[in-house]
Amino acid sequence: MSAESATPDLFGPSPRPDGKVRAFLRLVMIEHSVFALPFAYIAALSAMFAEDRSVHWWQLLLITVAMVGLRTFAMACNRIIDREIDARNPRTAGRELVTGAVSVRSAWTGALIAVVFFLGAAALLNPLCLALAPIAVVPMVVYPYGKRFTDYPHAILGLAQAMGPVGAWLAVSGSWSWDAVVLGLAVGVWIGGFDLIFACQDVAADRAHGVRSVPARFGVDGALYGARVSHVVTTVLLVWYGLAVGAGAFWWVGMLIVGGAFVYEHSIVKPGDLSRLNRAFFTVNGFIGMALFLCALLDLAVRGLGV
Repeated sequence: MSAESATPDLFGPSPRPDGKVRAFLRLVMIEHSVFALPFAYIAALSAMFAEDRSVHWWQLLLITVAMVGLRTFAMACNRIIDREIDARNPRTAGRELVTGAVSVRSAWTGALIAVVFFLGAAALLNPLCLALAPIAVVPMVVYPYGKRFTDYPHAILGLAQAMGPVGAWLAVSGSWSWDAVVLGLAVGVWIGGFDLIFACQDVAADRAHGVRSVPARFGVDGALYGARVSHVVTTVLLVWYGLAVGAGAFWWVGMLIVGGAFVYEHSIVKPGDLSRLNRAFFTVNGFIGMALFLCALLDLAVRGLGV
C-alpha cells in the first residue's frame, strides 16, 4: 500500500489540513481499538451492574477516551521506537514513519496529545484512576523495547492489554476487583496469543536483523503451539470470570461462540501455510471481542441492567 508523500509538490496544491491527521490515524491503526475496547466495556458495565444496575454514560464516554488515548499513545511510541527495524523489514517498510508520510515530530506530537487525553479522562473519572494512570503508561513504552532484550515481548504486550478491564472497573467503582483481574488476564493472554500468530510472518526478517520474538527463537511451529495454549488459557479464564460474576445464559452462549472462533482461527493458520494469517488476526479476533461484548451486554440487560 502506497503512503502519502511527506512533502507536497513544490508547484502543486497544498495538502488538505486533515491529511496529516489521517496519516497519523493510519500510523496508529486506530481501527484496532476494537480488540481491547469491548472487554473494557464488559468490565465497566459489570461494575455498574454491581453498583446500582444502571448504565452511567458519562463514565463510559470517559473510559472510551482513556482507552483510545492510551492505545494511541502506545502505538505511536511503538512506531517511533521501531522505525529503524520497520525500515529493514519488507512487510513494514511502507509504514508512515519509514516513508515520511508522518514525521517523527508529528508522531511525538500525536502521542503527547493522546496521553494528555488519557490522563485528563482518568482525572475526571476518580482520584484512584489518576493516581494509577502513570503505571499504565509504563508497559506501553517498554513493549517496543522488549524485542531487543527478551524472546517474549508478546508477554509485555499482554500485560499492557490486561490493564484495560481492570482500569475500567476501577473507573466505575473506585475500588479493586479480583473479578476484573481475571477478565484482564483473559484479555492479556488472548492478545498475547494472537500476537504470537501475527509475529510468525516476520520470522525471516527478525532472525536476519536480530529482532527477538517467540517465532524467531522457537520457529513458527513453536509460536503456533504457544498461541493455542494461550487461547485455551483465555477460555478457562473467561469461564472463571463468568462463574465469578454469576453470568447468565447469554454469557455462556458467547463462550460457545468464542470457543468456535478460536477453533476456526487455529484451523486456518498452519506452520506451512500462513496465507490466511491476516484473516485470523484481524477478522477473527475482531469478531471475538464484539461477539462476547454483545452477549455480555444481553446477559446484563436480561439480569436487570438499565439505561
